[in-house]
Amino acid sequence: MMIFDFSFYLFVGVAITGIIWLFDSYYLVPRRAEAVDGVAKEPVIVEYAKSFFPVLLVVFLLRGFIVEPFKIPSGSMLPSLYIGDFILVNKFAYGIRIPVLNKKIIETGNPERGDVMVFRYPRDPSLDYIKRVIGLPGDHIAYYNKVLYVNGRPTGRKFEGQYEGPGQSHASEYIENLEGVEHPMLLMPGKVNSLEGEYIVPDGMYFVMGDNRDNSMDSRVWGAVPEDHLVGKAFMIWMHWSDGIHWKRLGNIIN
Repeated sequence: MMIFDFSFYLFVGVAITGIIWLFDSYYLVPRRAEAVDGVAKEPVIVEYAKSFFPVLLVVFLLRGFIVEPFKIPSGSMLPSLYIGDFILVNKFAYGIRIPVLNKKIIETGNPERGDVMVFRYPRDPSLDYIKRVIGLPGDHIAYYNKVLYVNGRPTGRKFEGQYEGPGQSHASEYIENLEGVEHPMLLMPGKVNSLEGEYIVPDGMYFVMGDNRDNSMDSRVWGAVPEDHLVGKAFMIWMHWSDGIHWKRLGNIIN
């Protein structure tokens, strides 16, 4: 599946500058050497291509195969991720894929329950979403009365108190235990949640939910995420900007 996003245009930039560089090396350089004075000036476009090609290539390889930065635009993952967090995503955690085509070529691992995962939105693959992996292929997921059930068993959770962070008011914070993976989550007391039901996760797909349970559009609405839509595993907050830098967020590991 080819997605016309930043990676695609970065690839185009690498291809164009690389072609110009090769054309100059094998065709224009010999011609300039044959010039009468032997010092024919290098075309400006060639100078720019030689300058930008190595930079674009390094960025393309880093973003495509190793790590990619993302910015959190919404509060659906509060309190784990704030609006304005800039995060890093491990691109090889779920398999090495060909950039742009997003086709897996080397198997390195699969999402695990509790992972904070970046993926392409199933209804519009040009958009990147981030949620927490709740259900693996074949799992039975149920959500009733604000209680999450995985394969028939309710997930354990511990009340932490009133949420006092940014982006959400009148919310209660809990620590949820997803079969050994503990993470914070929010619930809105008194708010009726209509996103209830039971789901069987199909083979090759993953059920995801936001940590801000009463304020997240996720697999409860648009279904599970196909394996070929996976982008990577979020692992660190490298910066936070909202009316200035919030230094305490920098370097935080994402759990």
